[in-house]
Amino acid sequence: MLDSISYIGPIHSNISISLPLAPSKVQCGFPSAAEDWLEDKLDLNEKLIKSPPSTFLFRVEGESMIGAGINDGDLLVVDRGVIPSHGKVVVATVCGDMTVKRLNLKSNPPQLDAANSAFKPITEEFEIWGTVTASITEF
Repeated sequence: MLDSISYIGPIHSNISISLPLAPSKVQCGFPSAAEDWLEDKLDLNEKLIKSPPSTFLFRVEGESMIGAGINDGDLLVVDRGVIPSHGKVVVATVCGDMTVKRLNLKSNPPQLDAANSAFKPITEEFEIWGTVTASITEF
């Protein structure tokens, strides 16, 4: 069974929103003192979208890529202009259905690998639609 992804749409944005960026990193272990000032601004469009005309968003449905940190409901930033290479996470079409998997070019023939042992590799014919450049988890 293929996990699927829902098409959200192309990126069309001339709006740039710069968000405050704290000067220090957030500790995942022992907490550190909070900073009372902000050092810089970060534009998420600039960080996540290198080529707006070839970039699209998809919503993930399923659990085949949880080992890669891609979870059910996440948003994927997919760039059709990025050349897919071995080991990259890609959106591909298999028998007319779209799926997200890791591209394995070392297999003969090339295959699409899940990042969850409950899913078998896809060895049937597929077509790469685009390369995943970011995954956004909504809490």
